[in-house]
Amino acid sequence: MAFYPIEIEHLTFRYRSREENALDDVSLQVEKGQIVLIAGPSGCGKTTLARCINGLIPRSYKGELSGELRMMGQPIEKLTLAKISQMIGTVLQDPERQILGSKVRNEVAFGLENLGFARSEIEKGVMDALTRLNIPQLADRETFNLSGGEKQKIALAGVLAMKPSILLLDEPLASLDPASAQETLQIIRSLADEGLTVLMVEHRVEDVLKIKPDRILYLEKGKIVYDGPIEHITDVVDYREVKLPAQIVMKKAKSAPKLAEIKSLVESKRNPSAEPLVEFRNVDFGYDKERTVLHGINLSIHKGDIIALLGANAAGKTTMVKHAIGLLKPVAGSVLVQGKDTKNLSVAEIASTLGYVFQSPSHMLFAPTVREELSFGPKNLKHDTEDIEKAVVESLEIVNLSEMIDTPPLAMSFGQQKRISIAAILAMHSKILVMDEPTAGQDYKNYIDFMNSIVQLPSFDAILFITHDIDLAQIFANRVLLFNNGQIMADGSPYEVMKDAQRLTDCRLVASSLLQENLKFYPQTGKFLRAEQLAHL
Repeated sequence: MAFYPIEIEHLTFRYRSREENALDDVSLQVEKGQIVLIAGPSGCGKTTLARCINGLIPRSYKGELSGELRMMGQPIEKLTLAKISQMIGTVLQDPERQILGSKVRNEVAFGLENLGFARSEIEKGVMDALTRLNIPQLADRETFNLSGGEKQKIALAGVLAMKPSILLLDEPLASLDPASAQETLQIIRSLADEGLTVLMVEHRVEDVLKIKPDRILYLEKGKIVYDGPIEHITDVVDYREVKLPAQIVMKKAKSAPKLAEIKSLVESKRNPSAEPLVEFRNVDFGYDKERTVLHGINLSIHKGDIIALLGANAAGKTTMVKHAIGLLKPVAGSVLVQGKDTKNLSVAEIASTLGYVFQSPSHMLFAPTVREELSFGPKNLKHDTEDIEKAVVESLEIVNLSEMIDTPPLAMSFGQQKRISIAAILAMHSKILVMDEPTAGQDYKNYIDFMNSIVQLPSFDAILFITHDIDLAQIFANRVLLFNNGQIMADGSPYEVMKDAQRLTDCRLVASSLLQENLKFYPQTGKFLRAEQLAHL
């Protein structure tokens, strides 16, 4: 008897800690070898749907569940979690929550060991998976010292090694540089062509469209509002909610009102001749003697700088930023924060100057409610009680999560947790805001809205953000640092850095459709604009 790999009928779920349904009457069937892109705004139910499919709901996440879900023709409630994990391989949104082994080789072998494979089969399975992802050189590395993007690849390798029938990917591109994202997508396409069924939750819709997914499932408020071929998605989805190719946005936005230009209060403070807020002087650093991560970094950050750090996974971007906030100390050279050497400052002393949003929100969030989470930093910096309450409310408004002030942060979606981690730093009113992958797990509208708000805040003297989103850099940064192999390869305006296509390729960056349009219109505009603004030229 023929059956679908996944069949869902009238699935409804509400988390125990929430009043509204996370999923509301969801029904679908997925065929063998299909790539299904699951998209929608942050908090719309994408990750909840994934948790139902891989059995984590109701086993690990409790609440009210109704409806039917069958995997390979079998009701999922009759399957053990071990049996489900053999059928369906899951790569979580946050790889920090998935990686357990101290060494890469051990991590990738973990699933095979639990399934009782022979040592020779395990060793072959590990190297086959690492080779397929073009990362065999990482086999003997410590997982703790990997970049976020490398951890994402290792998590995927561990799943592929088990040879599942269904692959469930929750934001697999979130931490990957553009070249790695394209390579990963091509691997996913080839796996589907070989018969693997793939469900992919992803905000980077424009990137996924390049491998022609068989269908798109679009969710809003727990409901499926579109389930069909990619050709008609642009007729249904609001271009202001989902990041679509620039040419499509320009066509649709032409008839809409002209977008108002944002005046950045941060940029208005620009004064390159003043004393730098942060200064790197010939900084070298390595996590061990055999491997140097930073080589001769010289850099000054001034008032009014909005700096985007671009570059490949493991290029040294996060390592450099951790030197600015005092988490790491250089093995050679020095880092100065407002003229003081970080070797003589504690992390707490630096925190009043630099507020840092970690790449993974799980590294930051711990409090029982959002209110307490956001109050923690300002209290430790000895802010007034009245000022703290005001800062908490304002910060939540900026990240569009005011209604969740009494929600437990760890009960929220990854995208919402990311915004809470940003709000926690906003509430501290540090002079420099530093964000590592601020748009990971965010839908287009949310990240545009909160970035627009952040650049207009009077409290910040400068902003620095690490990103693999080349469009975020060209829209919001006035200065771009291009990193490769622990060195700054370019430092200048977005146009100066991004006009060189070969240099971008060498640093594993890929020109987006928006960058191509901006370069085309630059002689006319003299600056980089959003697609909605280019539509009215």
